[in-house]
Amino acid sequence: MRDTLQRREFITLLGGMAIAWPLAARAQQSAIPVVGFLHYASPDTFAHIAEAVRRGLKEAGYVEGQNVTIEYRWADGHYDRLPTLAAELVHRQVTVITAGGNVAAQAAKAATAVIPIVFTSGADPVWSGLVQSLSRPGANLTGASLVAAELAVKRLEVIRELLPHARVVALIVNPNYPGAESEMAEVEAAGPVIGLQIQKAKAGDVSALETAFATISQMRVDAFTVGTDGFFVNQREQIAALAARYAVPGIYPFPDFPAAGGLASYGASLADAYRQAGVYTGRVLKGAKPADLPITQPVKFELVINLKTAKALGLTIPPAILSRANEVIE
Repeated sequence: MRDTLQRREFITLLGGMAIAWPLAARAQQSAIPVVGFLHYASPDTFAHIAEAVRRGLKEAGYVEGQNVTIEYRWADGHYDRLPTLAAELVHRQVTVITAGGNVAAQAAKAATAVIPIVFTSGADPVWSGLVQSLSRPGANLTGASLVAAELAVKRLEVIRELLPHARVVALIVNPNYPGAESEMAEVEAAGPVIGLQIQKAKAGDVSALETAFATISQMRVDAFTVGTDGFFVNQREQIAALAARYAVPGIYPFPDFPAAGGLASYGASLADAYRQAGVYTGRVLKGAKPADLPITQPVKFELVINLKTAKALGLTIPPAILSRANEVIE
């Protein structure tokens, strides 16, 4: 009788352990934080950006697949998909959302006022309404500003140096981008001061880019630049191909453009901004509040020249510019 009771107790103990083990495993699994990665572009063209975020997370002590999980949501260049993708991440109850680009950040902000959001933005995050101030963002958002729009005037100066005889420059902007209006206003105001006449063209999708280049070609512009909207970054290879077809020099906001065949760029590194966003994401995972993390801004700006493209356009890059260039692509 006693042996029978002991056997029953042992079987009951085993049964309890069998139930407890999966429960413990599930509890351990659920304890791993989940980062929702929301981006306006596609993984084909922005794989290096996702990698930059992972580098930043690693700096903060988080490695994907070990102590953090990342849920990726790509809009493939379709801004209208971002609200739905953001809602999916909120429904998934991710720990924090890392939003790539101002438009993705706006979609994330509209989707949740509770889940922390770490963003990157080419447009001024205060002017576009993402945060209250750079030093005290407030609410549930913080991130990295590329101050790209503010450098639009500097890119006009680079055009003047590269092409001393240039008189007419076109700015192509995306009308769907929050920072387009202010960027256009700055460029139009600075153009006459530098001695350049500014023409403008708009492109919010792939087919509109073809039309925009045909338009600026008819304007007989000496050079062009593009807005800081992520749509243009996503289509950088198409833009470089169109610039080559119409034989018009282009000066761009990010080094990703000359790497894809564009002539030159002046601005901050996209990859470094996303790395910083990854660092901030890690700090939030450790308990930091977004409202207490000031918006980071780049301290280093790079001039990149693609000599191969310059030769194809029949341009000779002035030695003074080559000596200042942070990178020369040959």
